[in-house]
Amino acid sequence: MDYVSALVPPVVMAVFFVGLIVTIVRSQGGANKAKEDAVVDAALARVEGARQAPGPKDTGA
Repeated sequence: MDYVSALVPPVVMAVFFVGLIVTIVRSQGGANKAKEDAVVDAALARVEGARQAPGPKDTGA
């Protein structure tokens, strides 16, 4: 029975790892891809707009 207790942790970790990979693959693309892309594009546009906005000028006085 020692071999069973030695094999259980790797088997459990392998099952969880496969489940994680399947979840990641399923969440790529699909119906939510356009919505997620729109959120990322909006965030990038906001950051880029803030970077290009003129700030207060230093007069050097």
